[in-house]
Amino acid sequence: MTDRDGARELLPQTAGRFRRLARVRADGGHTGHLTDWTGRHLGIFLDIVRRSEVVRGFQPLPRRWVVERSFAWVLRGRRLVRDHERRTARAKPSSAGR
Repeated sequence: MTDRDGARELLPQTAGRFRRLARVRADGGHTGHLTDWTGRHLGIFLDIVRRSEVVRGFQPLPRRWVVERSFAWVLRGRRLVRDHERRTARAKPSSAGR
């Protein structure tokens, strides 16, 4: 499932739960018809945060720290950590081989 398709399923649920939600920031994977759709159907402004084309290398993006901080909070709980094994032999096998 693409980011756009996932957002199209998730955003109506989120808008229904958080009535005051008016603006959502997303990366470049959410461009296209989704920006128009959210405004027309949900009344939410979808703000796409993009990297500058002229800057090479690392560039801090506006409000990106909010997302990164939230991920850090979620991953602080041991049960939610995806990769906490120290040795690859103890890690679960990948589902790619199925």
